[in-house]
Amino acid sequence: MKIDLRLEDGITVVDLEGTITIGEGDVQLRKTLFALIERGQNKILLNMERVGYMDSSGVGELISCFKEVHERGGQLKLLNISKKIKDLLQITQLLSVFEYFSDEAKALSSFK
Repeated sequence: MKIDLRLEDGITVVDLEGTITIGEGDVQLRKTLFALIERGQNKILLNMERVGYMDSSGVGELISCFKEVHERGGQLKLLNISKKIKDLLQITQLLSVFEYFSDEAKALSSFK
């Protein structure tokens, strides 16, 4: 998993590339997001355009990070989720938990 960070108008955009699966990507994602939260960067947009696959461990990490961000008064939103990942979140009834976007400008403007 490759993770790049960039700051856009006070919002941290996390560009992900690879897979978010047990042993590959899930721990790296958690460490990255929790480090951001610890630094007070709690407006986070996960750009998943280059994430090809996510398993149940990846879903678990998303939920864990989402919960932690919200408990600290922040927001975690998704950008460019693939049909496969969207279907996975739908099947697990988690799609309604996340705000997700296909347009980065709209996603960025949605943060409070």
